[in-house]
Amino acid sequence: MEQKINYLEEKMAIMQHELAQMSHEVYAQQKEVAQLMLEIEKLKSRLENVQPDSGILSLNDDVPPPHY
Repeated sequence: MEQKINYLEEKMAIMQHELAQMSHEVYAQQKEVAQLMLEIEKLKSRLENVQPDSGILSLNDDVPPPHY
């Protein structure tokens, strides 16, 4: 019986450690996603402010090729 309890305690310790690692990884990914969202917003803002003579088509001028 004691051997079974020790086994379960070991398993629980391993699972707690893995849970802590996953929690840390999720936190790091959330930070990265937030950073990428900010970067996307900056890029969208830059695209909205593009001058007509910059060589970049606006969304309204960017039509698909004839074969579509």
